[in-house]
Amino acid sequence: MSEPPTFVAATANPNKLIEMQAALEGVAILLERPVDLGEVPEDGDTLEANARTKAVAVAAAAGAAALADDTGLEVDTLDGAPGVHSARYAGSPADDAANVAKLLAALEHVPPEHRTARFRTVVVAHWPDGREVLAEGVVEGAIATEPRGSRGFGYDPVFIPSPGELTFAEMTLEGKDAISHRGRALRELARLLAPSGASCP
Repeated sequence: MSEPPTFVAATANPNKLIEMQAALEGVAILLERPVDLGEVPEDGDTLEANARTKAVAVAAAAGAAALADDTGLEVDTLDGAPGVHSARYAGSPADDAANVAKLLAALEHVPPEHRTARFRTVVVAHWPDGREVLAEGVVEGAIATEPRGSRGFGYDPVFIPSPGELTFAEMTLEGKDAISHRGRALRELARLLAPSGASCP
């Protein structure tokens, strides 16, 4: 049996790294990003562009295959916002609590039936020689009227995946990974890597 491919993670978020490592367990090895790598600008117009920018930068800095993702929360009544700007919805530097507060304020008078939303994740695996594999994962849901739960990060305390009543922040890591946008994107990536031979050095 061949060894699973190894990637350097582009994310500097320890919570996200844990989720990604759990989703790829047995399929790929995901290492922490170089500690001396500065912040990579996320100024693309799409999730794919941002994920690719991060993956290319980390692959170049580490001299190894890199794995990056970008995630957006798309709220229907806000015309898809915050979308690609989700991480810095309330401004820079990124602040989860401020982002959630701004979102809830924007939806303050919106009834439950119109609070539909989805999480979308694009994952890009990039090699120093330019090879690349891309995958996407989406989960539909709705925005709660107030934060619930203590797990997860980002918008997890206010996102309720469908069907269900729990927010992501109320779920276990295993429960969230089984249905989450990021888990789906990573499983699709693993499927694409296996038959393509893209993981070979």
